[in-house]
Amino acid sequence: MHMTDLRNAWTSASALLFDLDGVLTPTAVVHEQAWQELFDGYLSDTGHPRGYQESDYFDHIDGKPRFDGVRDFLTSRGITLPEGPTDDAPSNETVQGLGNRKNALFNEIVDTRGVEPYPGSVKFINAALELGLKIAVVSSSRNAPAVLKAAGLDHHFRVVVDGQVAAAVGLPGKPDPATFVYAAGLLDVPVEECIVVEDAVSGVQAGGAGDFRAVIGVNRGAGRQTLLDAGATLVVEDLNELL
Repeated sequence: MHMTDLRNAWTSASALLFDLDGVLTPTAVVHEQAWQELFDGYLSDTGHPRGYQESDYFDHIDGKPRFDGVRDFLTSRGITLPEGPTDDAPSNETVQGLGNRKNALFNEIVDTRGVEPYPGSVKFINAALELGLKIAVVSSSRNAPAVLKAAGLDHHFRVVVDGQVAAAVGLPGKPDPATFVYAAGLLDVPVEECIVVEDAVSGVQAGGAGDFRAVIGVNRGAGRQTLLDAGATLVVEDLNELL
């Protein structure tokens, strides 16, 4: 499908599979803050010479399941930690402990500041529902239901495939397309009739790796060309450009 056609052609799809953080809600910013607080604290406490940089989020963490993000960031600093049990205490210096610490920081920020969805994304969801398209959320985050509720969007999404669901079913995370394919199955729509909507490189790669109708990239900082190179069919700055 040509990019110019897609601006209108999304209306002929049967379903839209939305990433959450950065696509529907600006929680990528909240995740970024939580990751920065986590690793600023950890690197400072351990006396590591190279502090956390903003680019670390996009290079090693963005869009991945939480514990993969912890591992990949630590690897970038030449640090190997024991895995630890999944319910490890947030105070422990293990992969699971640091991931759980990040989660606590994230929830604290969501609870205290709330979440405002992107207005353009809300309009796009409403337009899709009016046309009779099915919609689902496919998120690496284990906090997706809480974020959807905080943003007032939970009533729109019968199907939410988040980090909890992926772990329970045994699905690999993005950039593998498995979670998007699973969501299409729950919607009872063939993947060829689904469009993936993503802002993260790993998510766009996941969409590109599947047999989806198209992948709409939303540029919230990753970069237009970067998203196209990762496999996006079309890149917009905001979903209201498609209305």
